[in-house]
Amino acid sequence: MNLEKYSLGIGDRFGHQGVAQLTALLLAKEKGISIVPVWNKSKREHVLINSSPADTRSEADDAVAKLSWKDSYYMDADHIGIKTVDEFIEHSDFFTIDVADFIDQPSSDEDINLFMKKASDFIGILTIPNVSCSFQITEAKLKLIAAKYLCALGEASRIYNYICKGKGSSNFITEVSLDENQAAQTPEELFFILLGLSLKEVPVQTIAPKFTGRFNKGIDYVGEVIQFAREFEDDIAVIDFAIKKFFLPANLKLSVHSGSDKFSLYKSINEILKKHNAGVHLKTAGTTWLEELIGLAEAGGEGLEIAKDIYEQSYVRIEEMMKPYLTVVDIDKSKLPNPKEVFSWTGKDFVEALRHNQSCPKFNIHFRQLLHLGYKVAAEMNNRYIKSLEKYEDIIAKNVTTNIYERHIKPLFVD
Repeated sequence: MNLEKYSLGIGDRFGHQGVAQLTALLLAKEKGISIVPVWNKSKREHVLINSSPADTRSEADDAVAKLSWKDSYYMDADHIGIKTVDEFIEHSDFFTIDVADFIDQPSSDEDINLFMKKASDFIGILTIPNVSCSFQITEAKLKLIAAKYLCALGEASRIYNYICKGKGSSNFITEVSLDENQAAQTPEELFFILLGLSLKEVPVQTIAPKFTGRFNKGIDYVGEVIQFAREFEDDIAVIDFAIKKFFLPANLKLSVHSGSDKFSLYKSINEILKKHNAGVHLKTAGTTWLEELIGLAEAGGEGLEIAKDIYEQSYVRIEEMMKPYLTVVDIDKSKLPNPKEVFSWTGKDFVEALRHNQSCPKFNIHFRQLLHLGYKVAAEMNNRYIKSLEKYEDIIAKNVTTNIYERHIKPLFVD
């Protein structure tokens, strides 16, 4: 199973926007851009929503059938580990193997010795075509890289082989995720990480490194765009070189996690992809849930009441909401509107504060980030929230499709 050149992770917390999401990819297809959808949902999200991987598979299959989608589509077991993979094996055909927690953990002498034997061939000046600088590789540097990453790569191998036993090696796509870590990987580290994966015989098709800067949930990139562009382009060149050196899958590409709403980066990504004829996998996940809230607020009446109630509870329970996401949100509580104020807002007020329109003076990134986490509150509403999605389906679907196509696909792949 080979992942296509362009793929988009389209997570959907409540499983009601599959058609609206896929419609955006059909619009891209009309412009001659082929992007395959990857419905992704993590164990944590399933627990909070009280859903299952079977539900996500049903949503994807139903959307594909309703829109007569003829191309590939996938279901991602998002950020799984050995303890959480079992329930995904039957229904998923894309596995994001998250090994960030194993970075800096000790590895076996056998693994270190094998890595050092192979990596020592590169001691000296390492020059990789199209990378912005060359690297001085020493035995000491290789030992540091081994100490930092080999345990994580061994865990990736363990999980990969476990999935193979359940699905067979040719029936799924493997992604390795290192992004949920404090330190960014340098291009030379990525090169030797790919060597390590080849030694472990993990046929990785996408890899998600940690980039410099903040990839906070639902808001724009926080950091130097020029630095990101340099890292992104260097990593693409490293991957191209490593594919040839280490006999990795020819379609191996970068994956950008928490990629939704990183509007300041899209122009650079677009230009670099075209320059190198490279592919990318970008995850947009939670942005669809926020478009549901925007649609409810625009609808007014009961929809607006639900949106306000979700904000009030998220505000009151802010510490609980933030706890699982502390590394990917920066919320200044002093800049959050008081719920009493929000209850006086019109639908237009709510939408302007929430919709990611940086030119709007009422847009509030703290309000948006908190509501990004507030899907737990919506899940606790049970039928009240689900029935609102059904009641206001048309206005919500329009927002979902417009957001994915106009704000994400067009600047990334079309413009």
